[in-house]
Formats: sequence, C-alpha cells, structure tokens
Amino acid sequence: MNKADANIKNRIDKLRRQIDEMRYQYHVLDKPDIDDQIYDSLTRELRELETKYPELQSPTSPTVRIGGQAIVKFQKVRHPVRQWSLQDAFNFSEVQDWEEKIQRILEKENIKEKLDYSCEVKIDGLKIILIYENGEFTQAATRGDGQIGEDVTEQIKTIQSVPLRLAPTSLPAPLLSKEGGAKKIDATVVGEAWLNKEHLAKINQERKKAGEPLFANSRNAAAGSIRQLDPKITAARKLDSFVYDIDAIAGKFPATQIEELKLLEKLGFKVNKEYRHCKNLAEAQKMHDEWAGKKDKQPYGIDGLVIKVNSKKLQDILGYTGKAPRWALAYKFAPAKATTVVEDITVQVGRTGALTPVAHLRPVAVAGTTVSRATLHNEDEIARLGVKIGDTVVVHKAGDIIPEVVEVLTKLRTGKEKKFLMPKKCPICGSAVERRAGEAATYCTNKKCFAQGLEKIIHFVSKKGMNIEGLGDKIVEQLLNEGLIKDAADLYYLTAGDLEPLERFAEKKAQNIIDSIQQSRKVELPKLLYALGIRHVGEETARLLAQAIFNWQFSIGNLGNLVKYFQKVKLGELQSIDGIGEIVGKSVYDWFRDKNNVEFLERLRDGGIKVKSEKLKVKSEKFKGKSFVLTGTMAGLTRDEAKDKIRELGGDVSASVGKNTDYVVAGSEPGSKYDKAKKLGVKIIDEEKFLELLKMIK
Repeated sequence: MNKADANIKNRIDKLRRQIDEMRYQYHVLDKPDIDDQIYDSLTRELRELETKYPELQSPTSPTVRIGGQAIVKFQKVRHPVRQWSLQDAFNFSEVQDWEEKIQRILEKENIKEKLDYSCEVKIDGLKIILIYENGEFTQAATRGDGQIGEDVTEQIKTIQSVPLRLAPTSLPAPLLSKEGGAKKIDATVVGEAWLNKEHLAKINQERKKAGEPLFANSRNAAAGSIRQLDPKITAARKLDSFVYDIDAIAGKFPATQIEELKLLEKLGFKVNKEYRHCKNLAEAQKMHDEWAGKKDKQPYGIDGLVIKVNSKKLQDILGYTGKAPRWALAYKFAPAKATTVVEDITVQVGRTGALTPVAHLRPVAVAGTTVSRATLHNEDEIARLGVKIGDTVVVHKAGDIIPEVVEVLTKLRTGKEKKFLMPKKCPICGSAVERRAGEAATYCTNKKCFAQGLEKIIHFVSKKGMNIEGLGDKIVEQLLNEGLIKDAADLYYLTAGDLEPLERFAEKKAQNIIDSIQQSRKVELPKLLYALGIRHVGEETARLLAQAIFNWQFSIGNLGNLVKYFQKVKLGELQSIDGIGEIVGKSVYDWFRDKNNVEFLERLRDGGIKVKSEKLKVKSEKFKGKSFVLTGTMAGLTRDEAKDKIRELGGDVSASVGKNTDYVVAGSEPGSKYDKAKKLGVKIIDEEKFLELLKMIK
C-alpha cells in the first residue's frame, strides 16, 4: 500500500472511532451534549471515502448501522417488520440524482407511470414502532439497530396522543365487521415521539439548577424521557407524537402514501398536518424552501423534508437497498455547522492594516453555501481554539455571519498537524508588524501598504458605500497593478479609453464601468461617510453622523463644506451625538484633521462628487427612540429592506445587542445576537411579528 493509501486508511479508521464514540454517547448512553450536525457531517465524509475506496469498507463501520444498540436496562424486542434509515440529500441536485436513479429502475421494469410525491416535514424526534392487536395497543419499541429495539410500552402509554385503542367507527372495509366493530387487527405503525420546545426549555432550566448537563435538542430530550425506567417521569415530560407510516395492517394497503396518512388519521393517530401532494420535484423544492424559512417557528424540531414516491405499487417495485428504501429520501435543511479539514492558514491584510488569519478549508456545505475559507480572527483566537494546519474542525455559519471555526476535533489528529505562528512582517509589503496595547489584532505599520490600499478601494466602491457596479475585487486589483489608480479618488478621472486596452476588457464593459462611476457622483451623505473607511464608522454610525449634521442644519452643498464642517465641529460635540461615544468621536475628529485625508476629499470634489443635501427620509416617528437589531435570514424581505423600513419609521438599527435594545428581529438560523438578547431579557420577535408590527403602524 502506497503512502497516499496509508493516509486514507488512517483517516477512515479515525473517523470510524470518532463516529462510533459519538454514536455510543448519543444513542446508547443518552448523553445530551452530542451535536447531530457534527455527527452527520463526519458520517457523510466517511461514507464518501468508503464509496470511493470500496476495498476499505468494513462490516463494522458506523455507516452500515441504522441506529444504536438496545440499552440493557430495557427488554429487547424483535421488530415484526425491519426498520430502515433514509438516504440523505443536502441540495436539490442530489434530489434530482435520486429521481433519475429510481426512474432508470422503473424503465428497466418497463413502467412508464409518471412519478408524483408525498412530501412531509421531517420531525426531529425519537422513532417509535407501535403494535396493535385486535385494535388495542400492545407494544411500543424504539428503533434500536433496525431489527431489535427496546420495549418502551409503559413509557409510550403516557403520551396522550398515542391511542390505546383504534377508532373502530372510522375503519374502512375490510377492517369492519358486519356489526360495525373492529375485526381482529394486527397493525404495526411507525412514528416519532417529540418534546415541545417550551417544555424542553423548562426541563433544561430544572437540569441547570440541579447541576445536570442540558439536553442539546428536543430529539435527545425525547430519547432521555422515554428511556426513564419510571413511566411517571416520562409522563411528567409531556411528550407528544406524530405517526406517519404503516408497516403492516390487516386488509388491503392504501394505494398511495397520501391515502395512508389519511387512513392513519381515521385510525385515531396524530398525523402532522404539514404534508403535501407534490406533482413533481419543483413543487417539492418549493415546499422545502418554505419550511427552511419557518422551521424555527414550530413547537417541534424539524430538520428537513421527507420525499416519498406517492404510489404504493411503485414503492413495492423500487424496494430497498441494504440500508434504505429506494422510494424515499430525507432532504435535509442546510446545516449551520459542518466538519472539514484545515488545509492551510494564511494572513489577509485589511484596509486598517489589521492582519487576519484565515483558514483554507476542504470545501464543505454550510447553511446553503459551499465554504472553503473561514476567519480565525486573531492570534488569541487561534490560541484559544488550539487550531493547527491539518486539523479536523467544526465550521459554523448562522444567518449572514461570515463562516468561522468554532471547535477542533483533537481526537482525529494524526501527529502530522503543524502549528501556525503570526508573521513578524507584513505578508504583502514586508514592513514590520505590531500588536497595539489593549488590542487583539496585529497591524502592518506601513500606511502605504498595497493590501491596505486595495481593501480601502474595495470598501469605497461596495454596495453600502458608493455602490459602483462592475468594480469587483479583481478589477480593482487590476487597476492598481496597471497603475491607473492609486486610491479611490482616481476612479473619477478614468475614461473608457483607459480601460478598453486592459486584458478581459471590451468597449461595452469599459463603458458600463464608467457609467456606473458617473452615477455614483451624486451620493447620499451616510453612504459617503461609510465609504471613506473611517475607523469604527460602520453603516449605522455613518447614518447617525449624517443625521446629526442635518439636525444641526449645516448646509453640506459640496465636499469642501463637509471638510469645513468637520474641522469646525468640536470633539465634545461629536462625542455627545447619541450612539457615537468617545472612541468613535475621536476617530472621526482625527480623520478629518489628517492632511492626506483632506487632500483625498478635495480630489473627490474635483472629480465631481456631489453630496445630496436632502434630509434622511422618515415617513413617520412611530419607531422614534426605538432600537432594533437584526439577526438570521429573513424569507419575505432582505436585511437592507428591513433596515430601511425601520429607519423610515424613525427607528434606529444597531449592529449589536445591548441593554438599550428594544427589539431583536430573528429570522431563521439566528446567530449569537439571539442568545445575547435572551440573556439580557431583550424582546425577541420573529419575521412574521415584525411584518405585523409594520402593518399596524402603517
């Protein structure tokens, strides 16, 4: 075996040990601190390696398991019908591949029937198998390894939504006797036991007071509740259930999956109402997108969509692989966490000169996008994480937050990992670097560093700044390298003739960029202040400064007047602006007294920049004095649209949560701002309530 093969085998062996340890902790011991997104990501990597190198497959690999082994405290029972896991898909392309495979199978059977689907939200709970004899509940079991589970009959009896007797008056023929009562029915049904999120929060509060580890999610809490030897404890947890499948039943099976769900409802089972008959995969994708945006608003956990071939006849023809039904697929929502490998660590130099270490990752899907880089922030953060080149790490992304490394899986180390050290010189210009007192960042000491100049221009032309379309990062770098510009002011002296000779440029592309530069010559004051790249002045601070200028009724007119204003205003006046403070005020005060910055503004003025002098648009003052923070992804409107609506009503939008924050608007996959708001007791509203609030005010 060559060296590469040895490395692959070593990686597979370590993955198997890590996954099996996590599986044992989670499924057997019910330890609540296992993150299933990390577990899924590691399992996915292992499955891909085993598929690529079939000679390294093993009958004891975690990928051949369906679940965990039975806990010895409970009696083991054999399932009358084998229990299966579902094949996973994480994007629409994988769903389409699945459909193509099953279509090929049907074509071989000379079946030309058009496929349609039953789509059901995938409940993140504990799978339960319920057996009924003569219409009465006789046994409940957990999935276990798919063939043998644990007898949890007494515990499941405490779940009020599980019927102890089937509803005989609703039974269809031939399940009814002539007298109208139920015939002897031997039925096996499958469902999910789950815990309401509010109950989970209360249980975790009690566990925290008792010094016990908290449950990581509702599925783990449901498992821990059902595996209580004393059914009274299970009853106190107030579990609920949804039933979604019939494994066996007396009489004729329904013709479709949709009809099966309706039959389960008639039999008295609680069936989740959020299922849909989809005529094609486009309709299934639409449902998936809808639920990705509203899954967090439900009282139960949802981790995806289950897509099933609707026809029972076609299900029987498609059958099963060794591990899963061919006719069903779990279309998971994009995880906010995933595992990958740090292939390298490099350093970027920002517009302020700060050196930021960046992890170059083996590409991995996180929160709907493929991530290949993640910030490591600074030297202190690298030390805290203990991350090395070659490490397997957990990458996190919530809402629109930049991907970051949040954990190192040290048990997967091989000993070949390399320690990273921050450079002593700037990687761009070679100048000395320094770490300033009281700061975690390291800075390049050369103010004329090429990287700083590049990042300043990229910041200047960005959408939140001057919004010059067509000037992407690579084009800005090309213009700098060609010597056509040395700073952002030079952009306003370019002509189409300057750009046309450049590589990958044409007459139309050159003219489009010049037209976009022309359109940016008339700019709103907040956008200009943001574009200047003054330290500590972000989008919201720029708006506060602009509003203060208008409130003081100072006429801007042109950039010359702007310079005069900031050179005239006193430091104390800037620092007294609500939301500015001492540090930001001093930064603004100093920036406008720097000779180079004043010359830059004068060149912008001579290049034709005009500041719009109208006051910031405010439709009403219903939100006056109210501070909002936005976190997570919104489905109905963009982040910028939400900010504009708040400002139009006189409100303020802040980038961080504090005691003075009035509302935190939380979309799907909210980040750390959500957690901080809960800790501080700040009012949290979802997107739906936010939109309702806007309508009420209008």
